[in-house]
Amino acid sequence: MIATFDTAAEIYHAAQLVRDAGYKHWDCITPCPVHGLDGAMGLRRSIVPRISLIGGIIGFCTGMTLIWWTGAVDYPLIVGGKPYFSPLFAFPVSYELTILFTAFATIIGMFVLNRLPQHYHPVLKYDDIGRGLDDKFFVVIEARDPRFNPDNTKALLEKAGGKDIKELEA
Repeated sequence: MIATFDTAAEIYHAAQLVRDAGYKHWDCITPCPVHGLDGAMGLRRSIVPRISLIGGIIGFCTGMTLIWWTGAVDYPLIVGGKPYFSPLFAFPVSYELTILFTAFATIIGMFVLNRLPQHYHPVLKYDDIGRGLDDKFFVVIEARDPRFNPDNTKALLEKAGGKDIKELEA
């Protein structure tokens, strides 16, 4: 079920009402970022930064281990009195692998947590969904939500000030 709202303040208030009603499978579609909307929706902080940190640490350790292995174990060669391994010489490789692994971890983490690619969603069949990229705000409550009841959900969205409330084809 989808409802249209005209302003950011209206969708912010609607998000609070839907959250307080106990719905779990719902979303807001906005043409621009709305400050504080994630809090109004009851969303927790994303774990993508933690996944990125883990990727960076793995990249740094991989770089250091790679240089240590090649210089001290696989092909030990003393050139000009340099040691088999020194973190100073391993730093450029470790730095670059830190950046590379962080980028990969961030992208993969974001895709997995957002369940992407999602090739189909009933909202895509809604005729006016393009307005959600321009000047309208939408609240979408999915039928798979345990609290979903067409009549109660429609009444809640009307109470929140939603206009043009429609039930979408699944």
